[in-house]
Formats: sequence, structure tokens, C-alpha cells
Amino acid sequence: MADAHARDEVVRFTSDLIRLDTANRGGGDCRERPAAEYAAALLAETGVEPTLLERTPGRTNVVARIEGLDPGADALLVHGHLDVVPAEPADWSVHPFSGEVRDGVVWGRGAVDMKNMDAMILAVLRAWSRQGVRPRRDLVVAFTADEEASAVDGSGFLADRHPELFEGCTEAVGESGAFTFHDGAGREIYPVAAGERGTGWLRLTAHGRAGHGSKVNRENAVTRLAAAVTRIGEHTWPLRLTPTVRAALTELAALYGVETDLSDVDGLLEKLGPAASLVEATVRNSANPTMLDAGYKLNVIPGTAVGYVDGRYLHGGEEEFRATMDALTGPDVDWEFAHREVALQAPVDAPLFARMRAAVEEFAPEGHVVPYCMSGGTDAKQFSRLGITGYGFAPLKLPPGFDYQALFHGVDERVPIDALHFGVRVLDRLLRTA
Repeated sequence: MADAHARDEVVRFTSDLIRLDTANRGGGDCRERPAAEYAAALLAETGVEPTLLERTPGRTNVVARIEGLDPGADALLVHGHLDVVPAEPADWSVHPFSGEVRDGVVWGRGAVDMKNMDAMILAVLRAWSRQGVRPRRDLVVAFTADEEASAVDGSGFLADRHPELFEGCTEAVGESGAFTFHDGAGREIYPVAAGERGTGWLRLTAHGRAGHGSKVNRENAVTRLAAAVTRIGEHTWPLRLTPTVRAALTELAALYGVETDLSDVDGLLEKLGPAASLVEATVRNSANPTMLDAGYKLNVIPGTAVGYVDGRYLHGGEEEFRATMDALTGPDVDWEFAHREVALQAPVDAPLFARMRAAVEEFAPEGHVVPYCMSGGTDAKQFSRLGITGYGFAPLKLPPGFDYQALFHGVDERVPIDALHFGVRVLDRLLRTA
């Protein structure tokens, strides 16, 4: 069991990692190497031999394997990313890269996304080293670069160029799941991710006739782009329920004592109150216009105009997404994927999911574990290229009023020390037996 030393270390490691500025500004503007070297050094002290790998100098990944007791068992991948999104210090109560520990809370960028999980993994493995513990099956541990951008320097690079490091891995545990969701009525819900929507970031290009801004122009590229963007933004997508979302709705309906009427999903969501937020973004595909770029002078009509759309599609919904984009953009606007990744689906009746549920319930018996589908994506997408089924499980027991989801990429990101202590206990319990 994770001891007092492990609980102290998880706090220290979280703070230390936050102080290493690994802000990923996109376009290759990031340097994860200091955090990778920090993690590798802690692993090496346990007798594990970490491997550091880079596609681009400074964009460092760490991979290590811990041998299990059963050499015939499939291996389990445990992964976390080392990069974080940028933060503007002027907006924060504390400096976002201070790692300050104050009032029982660790502050800073990465406290929940996801240097806390990196720290939990390290603390658990170091506790095992002190106690002489080995897991049931091989564990492959990966700390990755570039998750907050395209993952081309991180999990994508590892999956494409170093698949041998993940030999035998069939399942994975990674980001975003098993955190406390307080429903406002006294219930504690722990959603465990068993799926992700696919990523379809789009570049739209409208074509038209360039000309003087004072002249009539029925082939205005800006007008055509604006019309397409408006159609996309106002489109109502049809319901599409994946097995994970069906399971989530079924378990939440049972928890709230309401009929599971999947013929009226919107009506069912209304009956779930605040807990509906765990599901409502994943019952449909979606597409949100986010950026526009056109013209170079106010009185000149440009010949082209460009827009960007953040599209997401459910497992099995990519063809519908593509067809809908063709219809909504129309004949005068072309679209292409600026970035595309697959949607994921993981079975909720698998033994690993049952063990995740049991690990949470052992330390939070008052909690209710439910499956859910992530509206966004993680490194699990890239690792799925290797045939690895991914789950989101980064356990945290949070107090009422602590809005975990709002702190992802938010101002004053922070994590309670008690939540880290809970997380290291639960992760230890899971990884011993998974």
C-alpha cells in the first residue's frame, strides 16, 4: 500500500514538475526535456532503466518497463504527458510555474493536466521499490511530449517509430478519469473514461473574385466563408449513442432512480441535473467555428478567405461528420483536415474496468463509479495504433465546489494535497492487480 513516504513524494513531485516550464505553444515551441530528465532520474533510482527518446531536440519522451510476476500476461501501459498549455502570469493568483504549496493545495499549470498523474505514477513505483513489490503483469510507463498540440513529437512518434517498446501491451491507463464529480445533491460520482470522441480540426477555404471594396461583388469570398461558418455553427447534429455513452446514461439513470428512456435522450438528460454535463457533449458529433482569416486591406475584397473549425465525432460517426461538412460548406468553400485523430471505444465490461471501479470504491465507498466518454482526446488515440485499448483513470478525491473540469487549461489551476494522497493510494491499488 502507498505509504506516508509515497504521499509526501507525490506532493513534492507535483510541485517540482510544475516548476519546470514545459508550456506547449504549438508549432514546436516547447521543451519537455527538463521534466523528462527529472522523471527519468527518479525512475533510475528504483533500478528501472528509463529510455529517453526525441524526434526533435528538446522534445523528450521517457519510456520504461517494470517486469511483472506473470510473464505470460499481457502488458499494461501507464502514460502521462509532460507538456502543459501556456499560462499568463498576470491572470493568476500565484505564478503559474511556481509549484507553490499553500493552504493544503498545490498551485500551478499542470496541477490537474497532468503533472499530478505523472507524480502519482512516480510515487507509486518508488514505493514499490522500497517495499519489494512487483505488479501482476508487465507495466510499461511512458511520459510523453507534445500531447497539448499534435503529439507528433510525443505519443505519435513513439507509436510510429518505437513500437517495440510497447510489445505485449493490450490495455492502457492514462489521462482524465476517476475524479470526484459532486452533483450538488450530496452524491459523489467518479467518471472513468472508456472512450473518446475523434478529432477533426478543419481548415475551410472560400474562393471568390477579388475586387474593389466599393463595387458590387456577388462572388465575395468573405461572404461565402461567413455563410458556411454560420451554417456550421447553427447546425443541430442528430443523436448518436455509442456503447460507452449508453452505459453512462443507463448507470446515471439508475443512480437517480429515473427511467432509462433512450428514445428521449434530451429529456433524460434534463432529469439528471448537473450530472448531465458528464454526458451531454458526447451524445452527438459537434463542430464549432473558432478562427477566421481573410483580407489584407479594408477596401480590397480578397480572392480567398480561410476559417477554422474544431470538429469532434463519436466512434462510428466520422462518415456522417464528413458528409455533413460537405453539405454545410457548399460548392464555394473547400474543407480539409488540419488535424485528424480517430475516435476511441473501450469495453466497460472488461476486467480492467472492474478493477478500476473496485480501486476507487475501496478508498471512496460513498462514491459511484460510472463510465463516460471524453468529449476531447488524449494520447490514447496515438497508442491505439498499436492495438492498445485506452482508459482514462487519474484518480482524485475532490471537495465540493472544486470544479475539476473548469481548471483544465484554466486560470489558477491547482490540486488539493488530500486529492493527491487519495490518487496515489488508488493508483497503487489498481496497478498492483490490474
